[in-house]
Amino acid sequence: MESGRQHAHPPTKEPHVSSVDSFGAKSTLTVGSTDYEIFRIETVPGYEKLPFSLKVLLENLLRTEDGANVTKEQIQALGSWDPDAQPDTEIQFTPARVVMQDFTGVPCIVDLATMREAVTALGGDPSKINPLSPAEMVIDHSVIADLFGSPDALERNVEIEYERNGERYQFLRWGQTAFNDFKVVPPGTGIVHQVNIEHLAKVIYDRDVDGVLRAYPDTCVGTDSHTTMVNGLGVLGWGVGGIEAEAAMLGQPVSMLIPRVVGFKLTGEIPAGVTATDVVLTITDMLRKHGVVGKFVEFYGAGVASVPLANRATIGNMSPEFGSTAAMFPIDDVTLDYLRLTGRDEQSVALVEAYAKAQSLWHDADTEPAFSEYMELDLSTVVPSIAGPKRPQDRILLSEAKSQFEKDIIGYATPSTSEDIVDLESKHSFPASDPGQAPGVEEPTTREVHINSGNREWSKPVEVTTPEGESYELDNGAVTLAAITSCTNTSNPSVMIAAGLLAQKAVEKGLKRKPWVKTTLGPGSKVVTDYYEKSGLDKALEAVGFYTVGYGCTICIGNSGPLIDEVSAAVNDHDLAVTAVLSGNRNFEGRISPDVKMNYLASPPLVVAYALAGSMNFDFETDPLGTDTEGNDVFLKDIWPSPDEVQATIDTSISREQFIKQYATVFEGDERWKNLPTPTGPIFEWDEQSTYVRKAPYFEGMSMDLTPVADITGARVMATLGDSVTTDHISPAGNIKPGTPAAQYLTEHGVERKDFNSFGSRRGNHEVMIRGTFANIRLKNQLVSAVNDGKVVEGGYTRDFTQPGGPQSFIYDASMNYQAQGTPLVIFGGKEYGSGSSRDWAAKGTSLLGVKAVITESFERIHRSNLIGMGVVPLQFPAGHSWESLGLDGTEIVSITGLEQLNEGVTPKTVRVTAEPSEFSPEGKQTVEFDAIVRIDTPGEADYYRNGGILQYVLRSLV
Repeated sequence: MESGRQHAHPPTKEPHVSSVDSFGAKSTLTVGSTDYEIFRIETVPGYEKLPFSLKVLLENLLRTEDGANVTKEQIQALGSWDPDAQPDTEIQFTPARVVMQDFTGVPCIVDLATMREAVTALGGDPSKINPLSPAEMVIDHSVIADLFGSPDALERNVEIEYERNGERYQFLRWGQTAFNDFKVVPPGTGIVHQVNIEHLAKVIYDRDVDGVLRAYPDTCVGTDSHTTMVNGLGVLGWGVGGIEAEAAMLGQPVSMLIPRVVGFKLTGEIPAGVTATDVVLTITDMLRKHGVVGKFVEFYGAGVASVPLANRATIGNMSPEFGSTAAMFPIDDVTLDYLRLTGRDEQSVALVEAYAKAQSLWHDADTEPAFSEYMELDLSTVVPSIAGPKRPQDRILLSEAKSQFEKDIIGYATPSTSEDIVDLESKHSFPASDPGQAPGVEEPTTREVHINSGNREWSKPVEVTTPEGESYELDNGAVTLAAITSCTNTSNPSVMIAAGLLAQKAVEKGLKRKPWVKTTLGPGSKVVTDYYEKSGLDKALEAVGFYTVGYGCTICIGNSGPLIDEVSAAVNDHDLAVTAVLSGNRNFEGRISPDVKMNYLASPPLVVAYALAGSMNFDFETDPLGTDTEGNDVFLKDIWPSPDEVQATIDTSISREQFIKQYATVFEGDERWKNLPTPTGPIFEWDEQSTYVRKAPYFEGMSMDLTPVADITGARVMATLGDSVTTDHISPAGNIKPGTPAAQYLTEHGVERKDFNSFGSRRGNHEVMIRGTFANIRLKNQLVSAVNDGKVVEGGYTRDFTQPGGPQSFIYDASMNYQAQGTPLVIFGGKEYGSGSSRDWAAKGTSLLGVKAVITESFERIHRSNLIGMGVVPLQFPAGHSWESLGLDGTEIVSITGLEQLNEGVTPKTVRVTAEPSEFSPEGKQTVEFDAIVRIDTPGEADYYRNGGILQYVLRSLV
């Protein structure tokens, strides 16, 4: 960490430097003895009523006004923003920087390397392919928690990480030297969003532009949806697909509509016993119900000052879970204190304060901006909560967790057979019925089994024997994975210290984790380890099984590694519905572990508590966690730390010096990183034998001339999908399952099963990724039900209508057959299609599978724009209609007319879709016609689509 002030980067030419200053906004701000060029937003009429986030956008437009991309009219439109109006004005937002993690970042660098070759082939200069906006990558998504619960878990997991990812890391080290303005934070350092708020983010950026030192708000886009964590620091930024991020790196502004802004007023203070995680789950629940997709959320009011920066970051982090584009907190004294704590130098802190006050960006609780919509939360009303079993917005009061579990488990557990019941009754001598039936559960057809309490018709205990010869019973609902993980919470000392103190008290009482629970700790930065060691809480956490497994995203991204061997065997042999509890932000189906059906989000101290409890069928108020050394029952309330205890530990164990020390060498890496053999030269030398990094196919056969947009005719339907299909369902993620097309490809290329690694680690190889697209084990493609007696089969399957009878087939195999015949494909979806992480491969894979259009009831923001960026047109069914309501079943032959208007510079509002019955359709089926809404929302997106995608557009622009 620098001790004196230095500029972020050497002098350079910024993209879209303002050559026009229609409002006379250019001015000078003096901080100490340093002068900065700034663009004053007060020169634009109407600025004073704008929310904080729109003031940041206003400055961005003033600074980048060039009369072409950014015009005086756009600036005036933003100044005269009507909070009640629906978004209809396009602006061009130029982020100060791009931040990436390695899963999504590797394809970006692969594409940039490929673009260098393509530029050369088109007669251009390959050196033009360089980030024009600073780009930073944190390698945090590759470490897998293979080993856990032992002192050497961290070291061994890092060793395995390098063994698995050596090719990728060599490629990234090449990129670090080959590209200007591209920095890499090596493996084993921290989680990207935590590193972003603790070190990379500047709040107010300073950069030399043509010899003049300029200051402006730090803004960013990131290749991970939780980039919004930096919103808590007052930095406007959000997640985009890798496709958009590449364009931003190459100087292309982000095309967007001036959004609606939801004002979220905070009052009161968080009560004792409630954590920041509880607050964020409450806010997520509220905003999901309200509806904030495509909107900015901005927190304001007197209560903001009482929200610590770490809690603000926790709230900002969950913006994708409640669906907003960004979730902003303004700049105030809390911001400055955090910057000082995390080691920023005094000149930088002084610049943040002076600039924010000069530009009306400083929070004033007495002044209420205009907002499009208003919400309010009294923080004193928040109660402990968890979320699950499959979505982050499915909040459950902790006091109701057990009763809700008993309702939810019915949909996941295989019912006990009569033999199971007889066996249990003979073994346990339990009564055959139980009056304590859970509300809302229908009377079971078999006799109930009463074990502990509550309705237990779902219970199916299985005896498990450990390698040491000990045995225990594993039942549906068992917590088999408890993980303190994810940027959401590992950046927040209050919840991390609370977890350590709870573990300490548990150890003092003689409590232990249950033997079937895999326990992992993934700190978001080495500062966490520093304060754990200083407070002695690391030993307490280790005593209950929470050893550090790696510095990275780990469990939240699905890098959980295998469950305990005998647990995994029992789960799979007996089809048990077991659970995971993690302090993360994502718990979608199939994401955390292929063995775990039900996943719950909880605060770090509750993760420890559930490791001690061992089951989701647990009421912390009435069920003891165990007994102490004297035989007394121990309840959660007996070991829950008080706010004063947490704060006292924070005060004595966390210091500015820890941040300065840990970030001083953040880009250097350990000896493993330094000793990697690294290619040199401006053009990457592709290894044709590599199964990790391959030259991208997007520019093959490309010329400078546009191929006219064509209507879609004779298309087949690849999938008919329901609501809330996430990018996790679409994009390759998690482990590579043996027997699947991706596994077959790796096997054919000499890769042993133990070395398959994860899809995320192989994002630089399109051959693996296309085979994993739509291959999620929980994908429900209802098209295949017709050949399975009406049952929906889970997994990456479709019907292959190129074959007699239209048999069930892997989606990849069917796609190859369709492409060989020249048959385009379409997808039918439901509501919230593409929600979840901003996975570029959800769009890339869709495109490479030959899909030309996706027709849904509604889209989430990032995936919709990514589809356009890959040349796939997003369409919506008429309002109030779905593919089911229109009588479609996926056997039809689909044609879409009206797209050709785009060749004339016109973006049609609707296109005509005709779905004719085929030889595979039910007898008597009629032709269905309807007008689909075209979701190409801006002129910029229309340009990308006309070019066949955003990368082709950028490449032609540069040449």
